[in-house]
Amino acid sequence: MLRTERHSRIVEHVVAQGGANVVELSNLLHVSPATVRRDLQYLDDQRVLRRTHGGAVAGEEYDETPPVRRAGRARAQKRAIAEAAVELIPRGAVVGLTGGTTTAEVARLLAERGPLTIVTNALDIAAQLVPHTEVSLVVVGGHARSRTWELVGPAAEKALAEYHTDVTVLGVDGVSAAHGCTTHDQLEASTNRAFVTSGETVLVVADGSKVGRATFARICPAGDVDHLITDEGARGGGLDAIAAAGVHVTTVPVP
Repeated sequence: MLRTERHSRIVEHVVAQGGANVVELSNLLHVSPATVRRDLQYLDDQRVLRRTHGGAVAGEEYDETPPVRRAGRARAQKRAIAEAAVELIPRGAVVGLTGGTTTAEVARLLAERGPLTIVTNALDIAAQLVPHTEVSLVVVGGHARSRTWELVGPAAEKALAEYHTDVTVLGVDGVSAAHGCTTHDQLEASTNRAFVTSGETVLVVADGSKVGRATFARICPAGDVDHLITDEGARGGGLDAIAAAGVHVTTVPVP
């Protein structure tokens, strides 16, 4: 099991249970207590969990949190959204993937399906894909954001300008007809905008809580999006307005 996978499993378990001790996590992951302690210390340093004597508890909520913390939220919806997105992506395509837990699920499904090329700036997605020999993986460089594990900034944007992708799969923190696609950080927004520019087709994957919402930094207007895939928990009025802006909308059932 990769380190990032262990972290995801630890966070999911601790958040679901409210807390866990080292022995419990060691048995769950089939690793040594020493490994668990190192993982817990790392997650505490990243403010993902709060380390306690003998274990860890779920930490405070933040508006923007690392992928391992967000992985357990709306997990079934994200998986269903990712499955619908993969159906729209041709086999053997060149796919751009921004960071996010839903885009990470898209990456996992694409890797299982077979040969393709993936261009990404997300470190967690890259780590997930490296073992897959049928995936030609391109990781764009840049400044690493500890909050989201994405490489952003001018270096990433310059690299993306040299590529053309068949499909860009865009993760967002908010999407609405009025404000388009938005995220929390302006550097991340600018890099994601470069992904949009490089993509022939732009798919936005977002669970229903993000529809009708606008956050700090704008990635692109709604009209730049070809397809929004969300779940039935999305606000109806927000979806209608997005569709009226010319975006094809697919909603998947809430499991």
